[in-house]
Amino acid sequence: MNTFDCVIVGGGIVGAALADVLSAEGLSIALVEACSIGSGTTACGMGHLVAMDDNAAELALTAWSVALWRELRDELPLAVEYDACGTLWLATDSEERAAIDAKVASYRGVGVRAEVLDAAALREAEPALSPGLVGALRVPDDAVLYPPRAALHFARRARDRGARLMPGCPVHALRPGSVVLENGEALAAGHIVLAAGVASPRLCPELPISPRKGHLLITHRGAPVVHHQLVELGYLKSAHGSGGASVAFNAQPRVTGQLLLGSSRQPGADGSHVEPAILERMLKRAADFLPGLDGLRALRVWTGLRPATPDGLPLLGPHPEKPWLWLACGHEGLGITTATGSARLVADQLLGRSSAIDSRPYAPARFLASMTPLSEAHHA
Repeated sequence: MNTFDCVIVGGGIVGAALADVLSAEGLSIALVEACSIGSGTTACGMGHLVAMDDNAAELALTAWSVALWRELRDELPLAVEYDACGTLWLATDSEERAAIDAKVASYRGVGVRAEVLDAAALREAEPALSPGLVGALRVPDDAVLYPPRAALHFARRARDRGARLMPGCPVHALRPGSVVLENGEALAAGHIVLAAGVASPRLCPELPISPRKGHLLITHRGAPVVHHQLVELGYLKSAHGSGGASVAFNAQPRVTGQLLLGSSRQPGADGSHVEPAILERMLKRAADFLPGLDGLRALRVWTGLRPATPDGLPLLGPHPEKPWLWLACGHEGLGITTATGSARLVADQLLGRSSAIDSRPYAPARFLASMTPLSEAHHA
């Protein structure tokens, strides 16, 4: 039986980032992936690195993670397509414009740079936008990248330190001290980390993770030129609401001269087929903000299933009833953004040291051990 300090199940960007962090600490690592590295939900995402303030815990994790990405930017290969374009949160009316002030205070409170653009400054910054917008919040340190190549970069760095990469190895079962593959091979492990996204409940059925389907579209070259990631201020309530299918405007400039357009969310949806009605709603919403999209051709449309938890926060830390199992899953649409911070939080807990942010809001014990008070959950 092969023996490792840690076996990480799931080779998406979160699992790959954790392999990178733990291998840098000198641990022997196996990164086990059913398909290829970065090929699951990671390959289906927009690749935004964005500070989000839907709640304090989300802001703490996303702001820290974006800062960690920024520290890495100079060592990322060109193929990762890291673009420090910043984000513009767009206000369509006076109510949304008033909400900007609260967001400015929220961001600045955790050290995230933010500035307000009035309608004139917004038109100057992004001439392709609809002239009816009343202003925007600019977050200059946000960025975008190409997620599968970022995951592959992390995995290869871990491999260069001696980690064993095991793509094409579906897992049959998780047991105390071992991971059993479908081919019958067993990997012995001092620690097991489950980072398999929407597939995590198959191996750990009690996890409160459900799929949220999302549609994305990338254009041919020649799309309207935009200089920032563009997001409507209604995105937070649309993307993270618990109701039915929703759409919200989100557009990214790509270094290839294309536009990546989103987004939609369908709680509980299954299957990877494209749904024309959802796509039509999404594109109509995008055209409200970018009139120049009319007549533009799509190069590709696809969907992905995001692993969502009931409170919108990931599960990061020890399983309270299985002390041999650690969790790094349930990131919904923020797995790319928070891969760096999630990896650090789990690694810090596993190694018994403190973190830059409080890990308690993400503790799996908030769902998996109803008799375990949050204050008693393992945290930094």
